[in-house]
Amino acid sequence: MKKIRIQDTELEVSNLVMGCMRISDLSDRELEELTDTYLSEGVNFIDHADIYGGGACETAFGKLLKRKPELREQICLQSKCGIREEYYDFSKDHILKSVDGILKRLNTDHLDVLLLHRPDALVEPEEVAEAFDILENSGKVRYFGVSNQNPMQMELLQSVVSQKLVIDQLQMSMVHTPAIDSGLAVNMRIPQGVCREGSIMEYSRLKGITIQAWSPFQKGMFEGVFLGDRENYRELNEKIDALAEQYGVTNTAIAVAWLTRHPANMEVVLGTTKPSRVREASKGSELQLTRQEWYSLYQAAGNVIP
Repeated sequence: MKKIRIQDTELEVSNLVMGCMRISDLSDRELEELTDTYLSEGVNFIDHADIYGGGACETAFGKLLKRKPELREQICLQSKCGIREEYYDFSKDHILKSVDGILKRLNTDHLDVLLLHRPDALVEPEEVAEAFDILENSGKVRYFGVSNQNPMQMELLQSVVSQKLVIDQLQMSMVHTPAIDSGLAVNMRIPQGVCREGSIMEYSRLKGITIQAWSPFQKGMFEGVFLGDRENYRELNEKIDALAEQYGVTNTAIAVAWLTRHPANMEVVLGTTKPSRVREASKGSELQLTRQEWYSLYQAAGNVIP
């Protein structure tokens, strides 16, 4: 399992992440088996959010940590806050209250990383800064980041927040590549040339921000996986399957390897609750696709290579 250093932190972590969005449906035994599989494959980064299962996912993982407290020292524990029912809330009071709830449900005294979950159009950066200072000084949160934000949104926060934002969690897969597309179609009058994300890929590399790619196998916003979808992605799946056979892995590993091949040193958030899929995906952690292979998959997904 490839390890990366999150810049400006003491965190050396796996480039694959255990995403916990769906673990509330698992029994205690199934969750323990799943977590053990991730750990045995070398994954030491765990991602939560206070809205996952309405808090039930954090509660389930907290029960596991209570049964096996030694796990806490083996993992980097991350959660997210800011999404409320039908709106977003980055107010100081909500952030502080949310973190207290997260820590209680997870049965821990601190988070290694806290992310602000999606942008809040009504954000007041000074309130975020006050909340972050309180959380850092109290020892409740070590490091901070965001999710689904563009460079200027991060710059707005960073103008008053004293802690560096070290992570941006973004949706990304072979078939969802806005963060890459416009950079390959600069000054071209085609849809791909429209910059929809503010050059977040280049910005993150310049600023030393780690991108966490979520939904690495999804076609869109939870519209199902593209792997095996030959009706909509026949050419792509044919190329994926050929590479899987060539490298002696599954198509899941190739989908992961396409993301980990990028020099931005991204982390890939896996949402699977099946140990077998975890083992398959882990084979993509260090699989180094060639440039030609990477670009051929990008093009087969429907993108233009000028």
